[in-house]
Amino acid sequence: MTERESSPYEIGLEKNAANYVPLTPLTFIERSAYVYPDRIAVIHGARRYTWLESYTRSRRLASALKQLGVGKNDTVAVVLNNTPEMFECHFGVPATGAVLNTINTRLEPETVAFMLNHAEAKVLITDREFARVMAKAIELANRPDLIVIDVDDPEYSGPGDRVGTLEYEALLETGSPDFAFEQPADEWDAISLNYTSGTTGNPKGVVYHHRGAYLNAMSNIVSWGMPPHSVYLWTLPMFHCNGWCFAWTMAANAGTNVCLRRVDPRLIFEAIREHGVTHYCGAPIVHSMLANAPESWREGIDHKMYGLVAAAPPPAAVIEGMAKIGIDLTHVYGLTETYGPAAVCAKHDEWKDLPLAEQIALNGRQGVRYHAQEGITVLDPQTMEPVPWDNQTMGEIMFRGNLVMKGYLKNPDATEESFRGGWYHTGDLAVMQADGYVKIKDRSKDVIISGGENISSIEVEDALYKHPAVMAAAVVALPDPKWGEVPAAFVELREGTTVTEAELVAHCREHLAGFKSPKKIIFGPLPKTSTGKIQKFVLREQAKSTQSFE
Repeated sequence: MTERESSPYEIGLEKNAANYVPLTPLTFIERSAYVYPDRIAVIHGARRYTWLESYTRSRRLASALKQLGVGKNDTVAVVLNNTPEMFECHFGVPATGAVLNTINTRLEPETVAFMLNHAEAKVLITDREFARVMAKAIELANRPDLIVIDVDDPEYSGPGDRVGTLEYEALLETGSPDFAFEQPADEWDAISLNYTSGTTGNPKGVVYHHRGAYLNAMSNIVSWGMPPHSVYLWTLPMFHCNGWCFAWTMAANAGTNVCLRRVDPRLIFEAIREHGVTHYCGAPIVHSMLANAPESWREGIDHKMYGLVAAAPPPAAVIEGMAKIGIDLTHVYGLTETYGPAAVCAKHDEWKDLPLAEQIALNGRQGVRYHAQEGITVLDPQTMEPVPWDNQTMGEIMFRGNLVMKGYLKNPDATEESFRGGWYHTGDLAVMQADGYVKIKDRSKDVIISGGENISSIEVEDALYKHPAVMAAAVVALPDPKWGEVPAAFVELREGTTVTEAELVAHCREHLAGFKSPKKIIFGPLPKTSTGKIQKFVLREQAKSTQSFE
């Protein structure tokens, strides 16, 4: 066969409607409603919706939005808690061809206004709890054409007036329960928009496509090993990377979504006990809160539970604490730009026979690629060559595959830079261990350079967490006239405990080289995001001012 001739595998074997359909997670809720129409899909306070009811409500939402003029590539912004309405938006909005923009509920009006305008939002759906902030954001956005819809959740009894012209339940009444979901013509079509934190300027808009959302939803099940019909508690905000794609995951799993408006350890244990929760996700601080809660709160809970931990490398003390209360913790790793988790610390059976300290060290790594991700590696960011698997040579973690964003909205320069060399650059510094597992050492901006020596803030934090009085810790660079930078620690203590600065420094010196030990320790509550992630950029700003340490 000459080079110009076609292969027999290329003749008469083209894509057609019978053998090819673009991937989209919208099909998951359709299937669950078809196969398990009467199985409970969503629990929220006194409300219960079956899979058929959730699907029908999503269809009504899509139909109503179409009647408001929403169509392909329009942006629908939502500022909502973990409620049935937020779950329905993950299906009803993209079912019109539109793009779902889930906005952090703790942002200030100026940032929300920026997002509404940058995304050119056509519709805003917001919970009454956020009325004060949203009224100001809407005013700042100065968008008289913006359609605002209020959610009046019966489980919320606090202050807040409606800021829109429509109410969500009344809106659904205008929609058809028989509306046919609009499937994407191309699985590369945008499904959602998630803004990064914007700690160094305006936040960047990360765009997901239907294919990636579909694959990560499925990969959550396979890479975590979730059995069918799992009972999932929404401790992770659905606005955060679309809840790590778990809204779509639970539709594929045909499980039960237990909604939670706010993270409270007592409420979490009550929900676990009442509904038989089997799975939940969260940042290390969420798991730490559970591990340190009074034992009485856990009474009556004797079934096995599974947790995913991400957002920051979990301290060894957290992993150990969860093991002691019978929660099987799996560490995943990813970023907004990778649909949430795109790597997992895949466990090996033989690890269970190792001493607890070794198990903790193995289970605290970022690990290997998710099933639906093509690659995770550690490269020298200058040469783009792999680092040796020696647990010492640091490089930058990079991803490649279907679980990488389309790019940044209206920001081609940032998109091009992040994909330099054919890999997505995370900005996280790590080593490759001998078994091919990735272990983070630090964010590039969090490395402390003291007298020419690199100090990992994570390594110092791990030492602090080993002290029984430490609830949360964050280490940043403190300017120093002699060394350039030295480590400074911000520490939040467990309730009812005391420890002095000198005692903590002495404790760190038992685990670290002298130059790595904190030169200053500041006690008090740590600033955190709504997902429980410690806001180091706030602490870095404090550290820049010597007055912060007087």
